[in-house]
Amino acid sequence: MKHAIFRAHELRMYLPFAALAIAGAMSLGAAQAAELTGNAALTSDYVWRGTTQTQGDAAAQAGFKLAGASGFYGSVWGSNVEFAPDTHASSELDFTVGWAGQIAPDWALDVNVLRYQYPSTTVDLNWTELNGTLTYAGNYWLSLGFSPEALGSEENGTYAQLGARFPVNDAFRIEAAAGYYFLDDVYEESYAHGQLSAIWAIKAPLELRVTAHGTDSAAKRIFGDDYAGSRIEAAVQASF
Repeated sequence: MKHAIFRAHELRMYLPFAALAIAGAMSLGAAQAAELTGNAALTSDYVWRGTTQTQGDAAAQAGFKLAGASGFYGSVWGSNVEFAPDTHASSELDFTVGWAGQIAPDWALDVNVLRYQYPSTTVDLNWTELNGTLTYAGNYWLSLGFSPEALGSEENGTYAQLGARFPVNDAFRIEAAAGYYFLDDVYEESYAHGQLSAIWAIKAPLELRVTAHGTDSAAKRIFGDDYAGSRIEAAVQASF
């Protein structure tokens, strides 16, 4: 849960990071063959790395990505959140700058810097993470994320996820992923989680997704039973 640890010193301003992502996107937009894409979703629960970010409540989410022919891209994504009452957090904005492309036949790589921003909070929850995802044949992936300020703390955290998608036909696929979050420096404990999704392509560009999430007991000790454990998430999502 991204809100579980925070610092009480002065807020760091999020505007420089927003400007970085927007400036990167604008420069990409000026390049030949730049492509603007977007996504939107309505979900019954915003679940991130196995833990709810909305205390089990629904979320509306949307994002935009501008990518150049060279593979460099910038993106902005947002969602409502519901953290502990004393944080006054109600929204999340993610700003990303990265590169994605083929590195060999059947192999693709995406590396990026991601800034998590919570503009409505009265405490500093903001943090930055370096991420990389290696994909094979478009259906199997390994993702790694590292931050020296994991979850808004002043400590290191590393996240790893292994996943796969299994297309059944043109309209239906299964996706499964298992992740482990190394948080010993933050909580003196780490946790594992897994998820299994069934995804139906209703009618382009709409998809219906149902996901079962589960965490181990360590996640419950770190975040509490209200945020970790088993839960079902249903969402309608669209890409355009």
